[in-house]
Amino acid sequence: MRTKGPISQFIEKHYLHFNAAALVDAAKGYEAQLDAGAKMLVSLAGAMSTAELGKSFAEMIRQDKVQIISCTGANLEEDIMNLVAHSHYKRVPNYRDLTPQEEWDLLEKGLNRVTDTCIPEEEAFRRLQQHIVEIWKEAEAKGERYLPHEYMYKMLLSGVLEQYYEIDLKDSWMYAAAEKNLPIVCPGWEDSTMGNIFASYVLKGELKASTMKSGIEYMTFLADWYTDNSEKGIGFFQIGGGIAGDFPICVVPMLYQDMERTDTPFWSYFCQISDSTTSYGSYSGAVPNEKITWGKLDIDTPKFIIESDATIVAPLIFAYLLDQ
Repeated sequence: MRTKGPISQFIEKHYLHFNAAALVDAAKGYEAQLDAGAKMLVSLAGAMSTAELGKSFAEMIRQDKVQIISCTGANLEEDIMNLVAHSHYKRVPNYRDLTPQEEWDLLEKGLNRVTDTCIPEEEAFRRLQQHIVEIWKEAEAKGERYLPHEYMYKMLLSGVLEQYYEIDLKDSWMYAAAEKNLPIVCPGWEDSTMGNIFASYVLKGELKASTMKSGIEYMTFLADWYTDNSEKGIGFFQIGGGIAGDFPICVVPMLYQDMERTDTPFWSYFCQISDSTTSYGSYSGAVPNEKITWGKLDIDTPKFIIESDATIVAPLIFAYLLDQ
């Protein structure tokens, strides 16, 4: 019998209705999946790495509470940026009141704003660039090709960034994932700072586009991984919406319908944390039942939607799963 800590006890006592109750139900459903031997995919959209989700998510990885991650290119790189440049970040608590001129002033200082936090261009983007480019070029010289996250893992595990570390390494979810060589899919990686930088080297003729494996290769990798790991079920825990969620969840209808593997199981659990307004026509605002019509979820798949800010909700759910 596991013993829950004070955070878990607090939410079980006070989070009894509405989105609060959905949070607790989703956490208990996630735990039940793991207890039954199922695996869990966590998808990260939005600026969760810049929101320092690694403080709780890294421990989830270390304790085997997540078996595969789908994330945007921004989340892939921004956790490492926070690792190497944290003291250079600038918080802007009055971000709602900034004038266009004040926004321009931030740009001229090399401070790119994400809501209330500015990422420092020189210390974050360029610091990573000088090292990752060498790794890209070394792979190309050897005739090797890798997925975007695999290059990031190589950089982290090589030790070249140790000289810059500015936070406790245990708070970096990417480092925790690299240590475990955790599977990651990163759809639309080109839409990220490192993706843009890679494209610039292709345009300059210094790298070949083929040195970076593609989104199609991410999908085929995921198809094989899902097939090999779905015996006891695979759950889907989605933070935000967008491509980080839609890309991986589609692997099931692809296998079932397009590959005609009709023995492919549906996702065994689904939870989405989103503050998108419920609507039909947007992916992020679609209720879980709509996914039944697309062959992603079954009629009786446990489904949860928590309409709230993921920076508040996700750490509480992770704390519950970690018995905190």
